[in-house]
Amino acid sequence: MIQVHHLNNSRSQRILWLLEELGLPYEVIRYERDPQTMLAPPELKRIHPLGKSPLVVEDGEVLAETAAIVEALLDRHGAGRLASAAGAPGYRRFRYWMHFAEGSAMTALLVKLYLTRVGEAAAPVLARIEGNLAALLDYLEAEVAREGYFAGPEFTAADVMMSFPLEAATMRGGLDASRPALFGLLRRLQARPAYRRALERGGPYAYAP
Repeated sequence: MIQVHHLNNSRSQRILWLLEELGLPYEVIRYERDPQTMLAPPELKRIHPLGKSPLVVEDGEVLAETAAIVEALLDRHGAGRLASAAGAPGYRRFRYWMHFAEGSAMTALLVKLYLTRVGEAAAPVLARIEGNLAALLDYLEAEVAREGYFAGPEFTAADVMMSFPLEAATMRGGLDASRPALFGLLRRLQARPAYRRALERGGPYAYAP
């Protein structure tokens, strides 16, 4: 049985969603953020030294890092679903977006979040970050407008990975209906039956529509 150590309002919601898309049985072990610090509880460090979620345990092996978990699950259970095969025309684009989600998109959003908490002293840097975020969202809008999804004309795990930065951007990054391709994709993703089932398994999720 696959175990998902799931932290509320976190990246681990994507793992539940992926498992639902693949139709795999799994167990959810829930953790709650500290209401004051919003940090994960120390109990997660019993599973992995860094105490971050998501964490997946399968056959005694602990998997960490969202994209690495997604790739491992697809390799083991995907049977070619939700991914581009190595050497296929869309393979490099698929891999690009799989890692863009955490490498570029979430970095900018997290920097903005932290600077916002600093206060007025961070205003000059915050203005630059907001400009970078606007440019990033414009880039994503143009990419999605080409074929409807991030890695091509069909839904893949790259869209699962990109969903969290898009959800975060609707709350603090400036994503709204003024970017119709991107905003429309997010609403389509959130309407998928597997996404809705994952919400039922994972519990309250602040980024849900």
